[in-house]
Amino acid sequence: MGGRKAKAHVLRLLAGNDLEDIQSRLGAMDVREVLHALFSGICRSEENIRWHAVACMGPAVARLAGQDMEAARVIMRRLLWSLNDESGGIGWGAPEAMAEIMVSHRGLAEEYLHMFVSYLREDGEELFQDGNYLEHEGLQRGLMWGIARLAAARPDMLLQLGVTGDLLPYLRSTDPGVRGLAAKSIGLLGAASAVDQLRLLRQDHAQFRFFDAGLVHPVSVADLAAQALDTITAPEAC
Repeated sequence: MGGRKAKAHVLRLLAGNDLEDIQSRLGAMDVREVLHALFSGICRSEENIRWHAVACMGPAVARLAGQDMEAARVIMRRLLWSLNDESGGIGWGAPEAMAEIMVSHRGLAEEYLHMFVSYLREDGEELFQDGNYLEHEGLQRGLMWGIARLAAARPDMLLQLGVTGDLLPYLRSTDPGVRGLAAKSIGLLGAASAVDQLRLLRQDHAQFRFFDAGLVHPVSVADLAAQALDTITAPEAC
C-alpha cells in the first residue's frame, strides 16, 4: 500500500468507534506506515481520530521497538522535539502519545519517563536545571492526561521520580481539565498530603471531556476529586 493510500486508510479507521477493532486492523499493517499516519492523527481536531491515534501510538511504537529499538527511540525524540520552542510547532498530542508509548513499553518508559516528568517542572538554578515547564494550558492538559495514564499503569516509576509534589500546584490551574486530571493522578499515586485540596475540589463542578477506556465522555473536576479522595482515604483491606 502506497504512503498516501496507507495514511488515508489509517485515518478512516481512526474515525471509527471500536478502538479494539481499530488496533487489531492497524496491527496487521506495516508499522512504519501506521506510525506515519498516527503522527498526523494525534493533532487532528476530530475527537475520535485524535484520541484513537493517541491510543494506537502505544502498541504501534511497542511493536516497532520489538523490531528496531533505535527506531522507536527516534519516535520518542521526535515527540520530545515537537514540544521544544525551537521546533516551530506546538506539539499537540505529543504528551498523550508519549504517555501511551511508555504505558505500552517499559523499556522506553525507563529511558524517557524522567524527561516526560520534566515538563511538570520549572527550570531550577543554573547547573541544577531539571525542568521543561509547559506554559500552554492545552499542552498542560495533555501532560496531565499522560501523567494520569502512567499513574494507573506505572505508579512505581512515577513515585520513584517524586512527582506527587510537582502535581499539587496543578490543582489550582485555571483549566478544569488540568485540575481534574491532576486530582485523578494524585489519587492514583496515593498522595495523602493533597487531601485538603481535594476536599475543596469536591465543590468544583466545572466539566471537561475525558478520554478513558476507549471512550470520550464529560466528567467534572468534583467527580475526579471525590474519586481521588476515596482512593486515598479508603481503609486498607484486612
